[in-house]
Amino acid sequence: MNWITNYVRPRINSIFSRREMPENLWTKCDACGTMLFHRELTEALNVCTSCGHHMAISPRQRFEALFDGGIFNEVDVPAPVDDPLRFRDQKKYPDRLRAAQKATGEAEAMLVAEGEMGRTPIVAAAQDFSFMGGSMGMYVGNAIIAAAQRAVALKRPLILFSAAGGARMQEGILSLMQMPRTTVAVQMLREAGLPYIVVLTHPTTGGVTASYAMLGDVQIAEPNALICFAGPRVIEQTIREKLPEGFQRAEYLLDHGMLDRVTPRAELRDELIRITRMLLGLTPAVAGDLPAPAAGGDAPATTP
Repeated sequence: MNWITNYVRPRINSIFSRREMPENLWTKCDACGTMLFHRELTEALNVCTSCGHHMAISPRQRFEALFDGGIFNEVDVPAPVDDPLRFRDQKKYPDRLRAAQKATGEAEAMLVAEGEMGRTPIVAAAQDFSFMGGSMGMYVGNAIIAAAQRAVALKRPLILFSAAGGARMQEGILSLMQMPRTTVAVQMLREAGLPYIVVLTHPTTGGVTASYAMLGDVQIAEPNALICFAGPRVIEQTIREKLPEGFQRAEYLLDHGMLDRVTPRAELRDELIRITRMLLGLTPAVAGDLPAPAAGGDAPATTP
C-alpha cells in the first residue's frame, strides 16, 4: 500500500479544495418558500422572482433604486432628547436603541434624503421597519418636519415611504404628540403648493396611519401591504366576527376607495416620476433608470 497516494494526497486535496459556504447567499421567501440567490433577490429589489411577494427593503436600498444613478444626499435631522421617560421594560430604552443601531447600521427609524428622480429634484423620507418596528418616536417626528422644511425651502415635492408598527411605547405621550406635529408638517407643504406623495409599504399601522401616512395628495401602496390602525386579529377578537378575505390589505383598500394605486416595486419609480411631474406641471420625463446628474449641473425648474 502506498500511503502517500492513498492517504496523504487525498488529505491535501481535501484541505485545498474545501470552500466555506457563506450563510447569507440564499434567502427563503416568506410566502412561497422558494430559496432565492442573494444577488438575484437584490436585483429584483427584494421581490420574490417566483411568486412576486414583496419583502422588506431598507431605506438606503430603496433610495439607491429611486434616485438617478443611486446618488442622494442625506438631510440632517435634529436629534431629540435621549430616553426622556427613563423607560425600562426587559431592557433599558438606550440599550434597545443601541441594539437596533448595530443591527441596521442606521441612527434611527427614518432616513431623509434629497436628489433627482427622473431629473426631477425631490425630497424623500423612508421608514425602516427593522429599526424597532419602524416605530414613530420623537426622531421620526423631527425627520418628517425636517423633510417638509427642506422641501419647502427648495420648492420640491416630498415623497414618503411609510412602514411602521405604530407609536413607540418607550416614549409614551411624547410619541403620540408626533401625530399632530407631522400633520402640521404636511400642512406646510399644502400651503406652499407642493405635492406630498405617500407610498404605504408592509406594514403601515397604528398612529402612523392616523397621521402623516394617510394625508398624501396621492396614496400609493405596494402589493399586499397591511395598512390599518388596529390589526385584523385585534378587530376579530373585539367584534367576534370573521373578517372578509384580504381585509386591510392594499388591494382591499384600493377597491374601497382608500388608495389611488397599488404598484409593484419594480414599476414604482417610473410611476412616481410620472405623477410627480404631472403634479408639478412639467413635461413627461424619459422612463427608466438615468445616470446621476452632472456635478454643478442646473436642475430643472420645479415651481408648480
